[in-house]
Amino acid sequence: MATIDGRPTQYGISLKQLRELMEHRGREGVIKIAEFGGIHELCKKLYTSPNEGLSGSKADEEHRRETFGSNVIPPKPPKTFLTLVWEALQDVTLIILEVAALVSLGLSFYKPADEDAPVLQEEEEHHGWIEGLAILISVIVVVIVTAFNDYSKERQFRGLQNRIEGEHKFSVIRGGEVCQISVGDILVGDIAQIKYGDLLPADGCLIQSNDLKVDESSLTGESDHVKKGADVDPMVLSGTHVMEGSGKMVVTAVGVNSQAGIIFTLLGAAVDEQEAEIKKMKKEAKRANKQKSLTGEGEGRTQIKQAQTQRQTVTSEGTKSESEGNHVPQSTSTAAETGHKKEKSVLQAKLTKLAIQIGYAGSTIAVLTVIILIIQFCIKTFVIDEKPWKNTYANNLVKHLIIGVTVLVVAVPEGLPLAVTLSLAYSVKKMMKDNNLVRHLDACETMGNATAICSDKTGTLTTNRMTVVQSYICEKLCKVLPTLADIPQHVGNLITMGISVNSAYTSNIMAGHNPGDLPIQVGNKTECALLGFVQGLGVKYQSIRDEITEDKFTRVYTFNSVRKSMGTVIPRPNGGYRLYTKGASEIIMKKCAFIYGHEGTLEKFTRDMQERLIREVIEPMACDGLRTISVAYRDFVPGKAAINEVHIDGEPNWDDEENIMTNLTCLCVVGIEDPVRPEVPDAIRKCQRAGITVRMVTGDNINTARSIASKCGILRANDDFLILEGKEFNRRIRDNNGDIQQHLIDKVWPKLRVLARSSPTDKYTLVKGIIDSTVSENREVVAVTGDGTNDGPALKKADVGFAMGIAGTDVAKEASDIILTDDNFSSIVKAVMWGRNVYDSIAKFLQFQLTVNVVAVIVAFIGACAVQDSPLKAVQMLWVNLIMDTLASLALATEFPTPDLLLRKPYGRTKPLISRTMMKNILGQALYQLVIIFGLLFVGDLILDIESGRGQELNAGPTQHFTIIFNTFVMMTLFNEINARKIHGQRNVIEGLLTNPIFYTIWIFTMISQVLIIQYGKMAFSTKALSLDQWLWCIFFGIGTLVWGQLITSVPTRKLPKILSWGRGHPEEYTDAMNLGEERFDSIDSDKKPRAGQILWIRGLTRLQTQLRVIRAFRSTLEDLNERRSMHSLHSLRSPRTGVPAVPVGGGNPLYNFNLLSPNYINQQQQKQTKQTAQQPQQQNQNVSNAMLPPDISFIDEDPQQHQRSLHNGLTSQLHLSKSTNESAPASSQSLSQIAHNLQQQIRGNKTATKHSNGQSETKI
Repeated sequence: MATIDGRPTQYGISLKQLRELMEHRGREGVIKIAEFGGIHELCKKLYTSPNEGLSGSKADEEHRRETFGSNVIPPKPPKTFLTLVWEALQDVTLIILEVAALVSLGLSFYKPADEDAPVLQEEEEHHGWIEGLAILISVIVVVIVTAFNDYSKERQFRGLQNRIEGEHKFSVIRGGEVCQISVGDILVGDIAQIKYGDLLPADGCLIQSNDLKVDESSLTGESDHVKKGADVDPMVLSGTHVMEGSGKMVVTAVGVNSQAGIIFTLLGAAVDEQEAEIKKMKKEAKRANKQKSLTGEGEGRTQIKQAQTQRQTVTSEGTKSESEGNHVPQSTSTAAETGHKKEKSVLQAKLTKLAIQIGYAGSTIAVLTVIILIIQFCIKTFVIDEKPWKNTYANNLVKHLIIGVTVLVVAVPEGLPLAVTLSLAYSVKKMMKDNNLVRHLDACETMGNATAICSDKTGTLTTNRMTVVQSYICEKLCKVLPTLADIPQHVGNLITMGISVNSAYTSNIMAGHNPGDLPIQVGNKTECALLGFVQGLGVKYQSIRDEITEDKFTRVYTFNSVRKSMGTVIPRPNGGYRLYTKGASEIIMKKCAFIYGHEGTLEKFTRDMQERLIREVIEPMACDGLRTISVAYRDFVPGKAAINEVHIDGEPNWDDEENIMTNLTCLCVVGIEDPVRPEVPDAIRKCQRAGITVRMVTGDNINTARSIASKCGILRANDDFLILEGKEFNRRIRDNNGDIQQHLIDKVWPKLRVLARSSPTDKYTLVKGIIDSTVSENREVVAVTGDGTNDGPALKKADVGFAMGIAGTDVAKEASDIILTDDNFSSIVKAVMWGRNVYDSIAKFLQFQLTVNVVAVIVAFIGACAVQDSPLKAVQMLWVNLIMDTLASLALATEFPTPDLLLRKPYGRTKPLISRTMMKNILGQALYQLVIIFGLLFVGDLILDIESGRGQELNAGPTQHFTIIFNTFVMMTLFNEINARKIHGQRNVIEGLLTNPIFYTIWIFTMISQVLIIQYGKMAFSTKALSLDQWLWCIFFGIGTLVWGQLITSVPTRKLPKILSWGRGHPEEYTDAMNLGEERFDSIDSDKKPRAGQILWIRGLTRLQTQLRVIRAFRSTLEDLNERRSMHSLHSLRSPRTGVPAVPVGGGNPLYNFNLLSPNYINQQQQKQTKQTAQQPQQQNQNVSNAMLPPDISFIDEDPQQHQRSLHNGLTSQLHLSKSTNESAPASSQSLSQIAHNLQQQIRGNKTATKHSNGQSETKI
């Protein structure tokens, strides 16, 4: 018989049996495991040990991978370079240019029989094809550059995603040792330790658990937390979140065989099927179109529309599900776009509006230019010269069109999205080195505007390396570590046993890597400090744990933010039970009735003694910045009970926690030091100088919090500040009915600096209150740090959420925008610096780009009107606009941040995008450039003594006159690029120039290219070589922009009218404009967008449990890439009661998963909902009225009745699905593959019939 690693190769259970096993829930699951002989027998069949885990040998691991698969979902290949080239070619302006250039090329070869044509003209027409070809070549260059940028962006994005996924580690037992491995390496048979805050990476069966509650809403749509246990519901599934407790499970399914993987695979297959079906339909439609009669629209088109709608139904979330696997989706999803439209950051909202406005203005001027050129040509040729029409004149008209299109090309700021993308991508890359792992790109730029930071204490402001430095045992206060001999023996035994047993077995102290290193703390740092205390007493905690293993525990009360303590019940050797508990000292003290006094004698712990202990021991410890923890115990005995014991006949009711956790005996109080990080006080000073208020929100004692806040510099001697505890904070912000009032929060938050003993709900309330407040002129932008599962709502509500990379739970990381890989507050300051740098980089580019646009458009327009020809030819304008803008955006977007950025106040939400200083520079420089160019155009030929280029025939060769104008314009633009490096009115524009090699390399490259174009461009660029003195004139005018810049700086900005600034106001004002902008760049068949009801249905059907923001920073490729979670997160197959997603409102955050929010918040939502539902039409299905719709869903159509109808119709289809799955069993106990199968059927059978009634289309499914 073949063996591997000393065991048979044949497992006692097959892959198919394991898959079937994981489809059972609740009692069914318990029965099913019993059929296999129980959990220990199941482990034997998988050749694993519940206590030792897998052996960890390479051969065994490889064999398991081959048999049961690995824990990854294979990615789809990325877009190829050619696909990206094809996408870049879809740009409308480029298409117009391509067509015009091809027509121009064709006409240049067209030789009509025209006897009157002079010989000279034929000679010149010999070169007529060059311009058309040059335009085509420049379009190709632009397309390749764009595609290359997209390609590198996509690669960077994938790299970032892999990095985020690589960060996800999980605890498993291998060879008897607990080790952290990457989730991709988890195998079937692994024994995984699960704890509060974990995102489960694979399916498994529980071996043992303590107070375990799991949020399965991402799978079942049920928002209630499900209680799990080996004897109640032993099945735990990948993609679900552990909300409370801990446990140990044997992994039974990984990757595509897990419940998450099965659904991904089905959805992926459904999407591929839909794609194939659409291709087939398009072919049929083409045939139908050929045969269709003249009346009506023809069936084929309707079919395609249906298919298109279906495709969007699937792809909008289908691709998202694939992306959750391990790859980036490929198809754009109109539905998803609609949902995410309003999730742009403040800066992007303003930029989108600006780009649209410039586009409109440019289009108008372009059309006027073409009309004026054509009218002038017609009047001159046919009216004044009275010439007959010749076919060659078509070429003249095409040339006029090309000039018009080039004006449009120059007017539309193509470089803008590129500048944003480059700046963000560059920053993200550099921020990784500064320990900021950015999950959502727009968080970079938002961070630059932050005005407030709400920070945790432990681990962020402090080192999170905890040690016990003071102890109070048997009325002895020790400021140094006592020895075991100093403590009465029975008390010493109780303390060491109580700490060793009553702490998570995942918390351990390991020896340092090198002999001199400090020991490594693994797991909960407070518990590690206590275990270190036990080791310091000379006791090995591991030997106690080996004797009392986890499976001997009777009950565990795990730590949570409500209890603020942890308890463990174990059987006593001679019958009965012993409860050990530890927690926040003032909370444990209140539950104590006895204490060990002098020499270990048992004493009653009276109220006076408690107050004295708090006053003389606990408060002084807290004022030294120590976290105080009390350890206590209680015995339950069957026989005669001592004074501090309790007599029991049977097993106590462990669920009656209040009576169990009372009359405790206090063993000791310890003071744990968590020193402030040495770099934090300086980082906080920098924040305060930069106009950012730092607030500390902690669960710790108010005295400890005050002490640490003073050491950090959050509290300053002369400031007027507030320090509140959670209870007092709630009392101040709630009215008589207990409801939170914004005007009451507004009285508290401006002075609040420390919030102690706070719950996660308090943190959420504070963050929401500051964001919603209108007290400050510029509206606050809030950043929040968090590490616990319960910090999820606050992290999501914040403008930027920072999760801790080391101490943070998976849930917190999922909810965050940036992960601090070193858990250090000073990394946040670096994020602020980079954020401000992004904002400034984009502002610099804007200042530069708008000057070029204004000048080029005015020159082309006035030139066309006055000289019947644009002084800047089409190819020249393409060079100036596309090539130079692309290069300039790269040069200006890669400026390195300087510490000066932290010396100014933050911009806030309502600061104008283009400040008065910038507008002064733009208009001032444009004025100078226009004066020089028009001077050269009208009198330059006289001043420089050259032949005039005005009034030339359209096909005439290039002249030195117009070449000088082109060259001067480029020189002025190039030197203005140096001016654009400063946007706050600084005089020294050269400062720091040599620190940015990208800038000066690009500048020199552009200059050399310009010399080559002028001297050797000839017909292709419509240039004629210039002499040295003509070159000197051009450079002289160019350098003039630097001198002129100094004059502009001297004009006082304060005297300028405020109307000159652009982009003032709150970002909500920009949302309409953004929608316009999106539609402009959306696919051409916008009429194929699904209706609001369908969108709700699509998104409700397969929605992620924790909604992630779409990366909005990338306008091109990445606009269609949905943000991925780690590959294990899963879509909700939501029932309508819980599943209608919140469409984000205004510029703010979406409504996040309700189960994480405070009960209060949910009640408010339900009350609002009840009111709303009452007003809805009677025709709605009763189930629909139960739908938990957010009160402010934004619809796409305009007619409110249509909204209701489409919402109704969309949800009805969802009800069919939920009914079919709910009739036999509740959603939570449904077989998941069954749900997924139904989903696939639903998608396949989703034929949409469109009925037209009363002029409104009604969608029925």
